[in-house]
Amino acid sequence: MKTTLIGPKKFLFVSYSALIGDTAWSILKEGHKVKYCIDDKSEKHVADGFVPKVNDWRQHIKWADVIVFDDVLGHGKEAQKLREQGKFVIGGTAYTDKLEDDRSFGQEELKKHGVKILPYKEFNYFDDAIEYVKNNPDKYVIKPSGEAQNIKRLLFVGQEDDGSDVIRVLTAYRNTWSEEVKIFQLQKRVSGTEVAIGAFFNGEEFIYPINVNFEHKKLFPGELGVATGEMGTAMFWSEPNKLFNETLLKMTPALKEENYIGYIDINCIVNGSGIYPLEFTSRFGYPTIFIQDDGILNPLGDFFYQLAHGEKIKLKTKSGFQVGARIVVPPFPYTDKKTFNAFSKDAAIIFKKDNLDGIHIEDVKLVNKEWLVTGSHGVALVVTGTGQSMKQAQQQMYDRIKNIMIPNMYYRTDIGDRWIEDSDKLHVWGYLREN
Repeated sequence: MKTTLIGPKKFLFVSYSALIGDTAWSILKEGHKVKYCIDDKSEKHVADGFVPKVNDWRQHIKWADVIVFDDVLGHGKEAQKLREQGKFVIGGTAYTDKLEDDRSFGQEELKKHGVKILPYKEFNYFDDAIEYVKNNPDKYVIKPSGEAQNIKRLLFVGQEDDGSDVIRVLTAYRNTWSEEVKIFQLQKRVSGTEVAIGAFFNGEEFIYPINVNFEHKKLFPGELGVATGEMGTAMFWSEPNKLFNETLLKMTPALKEENYIGYIDINCIVNGSGIYPLEFTSRFGYPTIFIQDDGILNPLGDFFYQLAHGEKIKLKTKSGFQVGARIVVPPFPYTDKKTFNAFSKDAAIIFKKDNLDGIHIEDVKLVNKEWLVTGSHGVALVVTGTGQSMKQAQQQMYDRIKNIMIPNMYYRTDIGDRWIEDSDKLHVWGYLREN
């Protein structure tokens, strides 16, 4: 267990939909004081028994030494206002929220700062997009913007050279999703390796090392099935490399001007011809931050406190690799209250052996010392592993998963498997070469 070196501090965590409970729990276990507020009423029991909860975070602003926001969709404006009042805050700004929430704005900002982007076109009406594909046949990716981008299953990656599959999907969305999807992109699809580059920013500059990570978004092994928010991630820490220097590093002036404090990530497609950024995550990633926690050697509370104060920190991290898999239950990745209540609500989480190493909570509560599934999404746990090789990290993670019993639980069995092929390509293309 990591323990604080700077003395106990008071952390106020603010969440729309109960994303950051495990991080709050980690910092509480280090000896700091924690309060946690969740806005979404359907998620209000998440982390009950693990961390102290409050109903109105605004009533506790004066109490807090550090305030931590876990999302975009308006949180950046709140964080920016509090920083201007002299509070120490981890969170974005209205600008950095827009980088993620408005896909077209994010792409144009990348282009403005000298980062090469893929051709795209923005639409408000499905009929206009259908007509565009008919007149410009090609492979496209359909990407909803705004709040609709959180419905991950709506993202569609076209396979047909003439765009006929994209036209069929756009037609279906027109008939079923017009009320929810008000704005979306068609982005030209390129083939390559998907990889993300992320780093912490202290208001002035990036904190090193950076994080190179590989998301596994599809529900089933082998990248089959519906797209989810995330089923697991493989990662490692690195000094600045070509991927970082040609993408995220170029955003330094904008982030400095905004006094952005927190974590920011760019997901990319790369091939032998170049690096093509797809989207920003201008906040902590989930479950990325939980997996990173196991690889960060600094006490997390100390690191957050120093980050919020704009200090230049040398982040100490484990060498080798880290992996994490989500353990989910029905109806994930869908939202269906009837199914959740029938199969998953208050399901007991049992550990065969009394060992919680690498276990991170998501939609879980603690009642009479028993871990129970709660919330509404069916995301129970994240289980992590670390090792000098990807195989070692995977082995540790899956050994830990074998220690867990939850009725109807499921998870991917191939998190990290594609690293062998991906690493060969990335090294050949020179993108992982450090400065």
